[in-house]
Amino acid sequence: MKVIATYLLAVLGGNTNPTAEDLKAILSSVGAEADDTKIELLLSQVKGRDLAELIAAGREKLASVPSGGGVVVASGGGGAAAAVAEKKEEEKKVEEKEESDEEDFVLDIFG
Repeated sequence: MKVIATYLLAVLGGNTNPTAEDLKAILSSVGAEADDTKIELLLSQVKGRDLAELIAAGREKLASVPSGGGVVVASGGGGAAAAVAEKKEEEKKVEEKEESDEEDFVLDIFG
């Protein structure tokens, strides 16, 4: 990821065709290690391609990636929603009982 960020910094800084040496110089300027194999792989994949074209292709790929956070779909008259509500109510009762148990256990050793 840092190699990609370095490439982007070089291009945005005005170097339309950064070399491996350019990327190594940027990485070393911030104290990061340069991985030659990753740099060469990246440069071989972006050679001759426009940055805007690369970003557009990346956006298309990301659009097809599922983004977590499943959706609960209630069917059959809200049975699933009722079950979730019931479970939350049970959890609330357990928390309240635990809190009341803790309050009852207070010892007054100075009283």
